[in-house]
Amino acid sequence: METKPAVAILAALAHEGRLATFRLLVQAGSQGLAAGEVARRLDVLPNTLSASLSVLSHAGLITSRREGRSVIYSANYDAMRELLAFLMEDCCAGTPEICAPLAALASQGCKAEALRA
Repeated sequence: METKPAVAILAALAHEGRLATFRLLVQAGSQGLAAGEVARRLDVLPNTLSASLSVLSHAGLITSRREGRSVIYSANYDAMRELLAFLMEDCCAGTPEICAPLAALASQGCKAEALRA
């Protein structure tokens, strides 16, 4: 990942509501959630959510698809992985123990998600 896309993604996440929306969609898994369900779970107004979804989509963090009358939003896990890899790319400087706690945390999070599925 190049710096400009990373900055765009980080800027999109640099808002409490957008970060909450993205995290909820990450938790929802690949099946995603309807916009109305996201608004209900986060207790936000539809127009506020719409603006957040637009910014996240423009940054490439989420995708959408139509199912009947609903628009289903899903996290773009590839974009998330690319950002995380970019942020950790220069980590460690020859001392892997610096990043070991992050790797362990990521592993635990993925295991927890697999158990929920």
